[in-house]
Amino acid sequence: MSSTISFSERTEYYLTLEAKYGAHNYHPLPVVLNRGEGVFVWDIDGNRYFDFLSGYSAVNQGHCHPRIIAALIEQAQRLTLTSRAFHNNQLGEYEAFITQYFGYDKVLPINTGAEAVETAIKLCRRWGYSVKHIAEGKAKIIVCENNFHGRTTTLVSFSTDPSARKQFGPFTPGFEVIPYNDLNALSIALQDKDVAGFLVEPIQGEAGVVVPDQGFLKKAFEYCEMANVLFMADEVQTGLCRTGKMLACDHENVRPDILILGKALSGGTIPISAVLADDEIMLTIKAGEHGSTYGGNPLACRVAIESLNVLKDENLAAKAEEMGNLLRSELTKIHSPFLAKVRGMGLLNAIVIRHHDSEAAWELCLRLKENGLLAKPTHGDKIRLAPPLVIDRDQVLECADIIRKSLSVLE
Repeated sequence: MSSTISFSERTEYYLTLEAKYGAHNYHPLPVVLNRGEGVFVWDIDGNRYFDFLSGYSAVNQGHCHPRIIAALIEQAQRLTLTSRAFHNNQLGEYEAFITQYFGYDKVLPINTGAEAVETAIKLCRRWGYSVKHIAEGKAKIIVCENNFHGRTTTLVSFSTDPSARKQFGPFTPGFEVIPYNDLNALSIALQDKDVAGFLVEPIQGEAGVVVPDQGFLKKAFEYCEMANVLFMADEVQTGLCRTGKMLACDHENVRPDILILGKALSGGTIPISAVLADDEIMLTIKAGEHGSTYGGNPLACRVAIESLNVLKDENLAAKAEEMGNLLRSELTKIHSPFLAKVRGMGLLNAIVIRHHDSEAAWELCLRLKENGLLAKPTHGDKIRLAPPLVIDRDQVLECADIIRKSLSVLE
């Protein structure tokens, strides 16, 4: 099974440029986009597509949301960067806004999701030494198999994906890997008095939208609390209404000790991330011990406030729940031998492809593209389906029909 793909000369030009001058660390679908609005993106030849990746859930509010873009432009014309060497009139307003929004004492503003996870790790270790009194250099953090927290040297140190680790060592020590969704394994690991934290994705997105058993997060949090260990939730992809609640942890009424946010914090405009915690944890880091030139820049602060306001004003959590239920319902009606499983929560979903050809999911994504829908495989046989949360009922039904028709390419 192999698709023959033809490109316009314009598309070929841009693909050739990237191949010649750019690092080959991504394998994108062969489409060159130049415009986006709401749930749609357009390529340079004018073809319109449903975006079912949403910038890996960075575009929850829809492409180029007018309110977010207006805030971006207004602030960009005034002041974009001061560094943290000076105060600016946007940072304090943002810090007050986001801490009250999520109910924490403090926020540490940073840029990317990976930086936010790195920040949480440093914060957890510092708390482990200064508050829990773990012996210097002995602090451990429990993580889960098939995790994806980013691609920095430290974060791939505890990845179980061979492609993330091969020839990138030596690796950072101090992490214990346990199976995901395994309370017994967590309970055993927490018996080690040198454990400072448990870092977990409420839903494993990159692994193929793996949803844990109901009650796992709540029990895991309780186990951590009993062991005097920090529960750290990486909600970079699952947070900000994606799963049908403001945070995925909200489904089980879990308030993480350290909350990690990113992606849709900017509505898909610029890199913005945040780490939230209470004073006992956050104030263990003093001046000069952690920071970032761009972290908390006035442009990011203004954009993040508007992005968070849009989520509530447009009731996007409820919309994600409703449209997610509809999408999964429609997908489960598809009778295809190649559709092995449909899973997800809210509008973070995935289908698992059953086929003897290891390239089947890729071939399906190419056909989806030809039929007007953009999605991308993850881990070989899984395709993530995560449109902007502004998608409506008719659009969901149309997209389910596109998926149904496209499955024929696997016959």
